[in-house]
Formats: sequence, structure tokens, C-alpha cells
Amino acid sequence: MKNTVYEQILYNVKNEILTITLNRPERLNAWTRDVMLRECLDAFDRADADDEIRAIIVTGAGRAFCAGVDLTVSYENPDKNAGFNAGRDRDTGGQFALRIFKCMKPVIAAINGPAVGVGITMTLPMDIRIAADTATFGFVFARRGIVPEACSSWFLPRIVGISKALEWTYSGRVFSAQEALAGGLIRSIHPGGKLLEAAESIAREIADTTSAVSISLTRQMMWRMLGSNHPMDAHKIDSRAVYYTRNSADGKEARAAFLEKRPVRFTGRPSIDMPEFYPWWHDEPFE
Repeated sequence: MKNTVYEQILYNVKNEILTITLNRPERLNAWTRDVMLRECLDAFDRADADDEIRAIIVTGAGRAFCAGVDLTVSYENPDKNAGFNAGRDRDTGGQFALRIFKCMKPVIAAINGPAVGVGITMTLPMDIRIAADTATFGFVFARRGIVPEACSSWFLPRIVGISKALEWTYSGRVFSAQEALAGGLIRSIHPGGKLLEAAESIAREIADTTSAVSISLTRQMMWRMLGSNHPMDAHKIDSRAVYYTRNSADGKEARAAFLEKRPVRFTGRPSIDMPEFYPWWHDEPFE
């Protein structure tokens, strides 16, 4: 077990699974654009660099997942005449969402309580969302006189469809875990005391049975193709990735284990064993 001390999050690795816990329970884990953002970005950087980590779980301390931005802290630009500045005025939830998007590890959101505003939009680039039966959700931006952030105008319609995305963002209302499940926002609902156990079970299956290199490639192939205009784009990268993984040490090991009727022992490390064409995309600079 490894522990790292942060101010507003907890970082705990146990048996190849990293659990990141938003840790401001006295403020319902409200998001801060300085400390919490910086610590979350650092945590994901460290996770990608650590081959011992096979999956990431994100949850909240206490009774909430994240109650949104901490409104007790002013984020207004003190210079009213300065205008928008791409470097200074970037949406912090979006910075975190984009970092999750680039992550090489599977990410599971274990939503243990209220998740509103950035508290829910930050989970959209995570791969699997599960929730406690007491969790509530809210894309409350229009009721605050602002608009959705954290790249949610890209992620949310792709997850739940445009009609449901617009209904939830237009109304800004807070809704139940049951409605979130029916709308496709979450995978499953669990008693609060069993939520982390359920998340760890999902992560454990990935860690115990799959190639880390295959998972890293698959995650980016799936997410990146959501923005493609033609299936030929997928065919091109599929072909390269299949050729590479089939001839990799993990690919050969999987075939040998199958023929010898024994458990597979994958050894590939994403930090050093990714193909030469990875990453194959080019991230657009913020403008």
C-alpha cells in the first residue's frame, strides 16, 4: 500500500488500484480552482507514470461526491476591462476533464453522494460511473446564470444523447440516482456502504485479466473515435494497433496461455511498451 499526502485530495494505491478521494468533507468536497485542480492534475500525472496502477477510482469523502465549485471563493477577473485571456481564464473543470481524457488507465467514478455542477461534469470523461442509492445529480448551470463547463457540451450528449443532455442542462434541476440510471448517465446503483466495493470489483476484473498496454490503447481508440467523421479512421488505427499487439510480448503470451490452458501472465508496461505510433492524434492548442 502506498499513500501520498495532499491538502484537498487523498491518494491511495492498494493492490494495483488507485483511489483518489476528493477530501473537503466539511465543504461537501467543493471544487477549488487552485489547490484541488492542481492536486487532481498531479495525481493523474503520477498515475499514468506508475505501471503498478492498473485502474483509478475517484470518489468523495463524507456524504458528498462534489457539491460543485466553492462559491465562497471569488473567481471573477479583478480587471473588468482586461477581456478574455486564453491562458488566464481557462475553465478549470475543463482542464481536469481534458487531463482525464488523455489518461492511460481506466477511470471509474464512485459517486457516493451529491454531484452537482463540476461535481458531475468532471465525471463525464471517466469511463464508468456508479452511484450510491442516495446520490443526486444536477447540471445546475442555467440556474446560476452560467453555462455548462468541463467540456460537458462535448461529453454529455455522447453519453446520454442530445435530448436528455438538453433536458438536464435546460432545467438545471437536481435529480435522483434512479433517473441518472434510466438516462444512461450511470452504470449501476449500490447501497452507500457497498459502493467502493463495487467499484473495486470492476477495477479488479480489469487488473487481474487484461493487458495494461491493450487497455491503454483501447481507452484512447474508443474516446478519440467519438470525434471521427468516418469509420475508415477507426479502421486505420485498429489495423496498426492489432498488428502491434498481436506481435507484442503480451499478444504472444496470451496465445501461449490459451494453448497451454493456463492463466495468462501479462508483463507489458504502458510507460515503455506502447507502439511507436502512440499517440497518433494531435491535441489542438487552446485558443
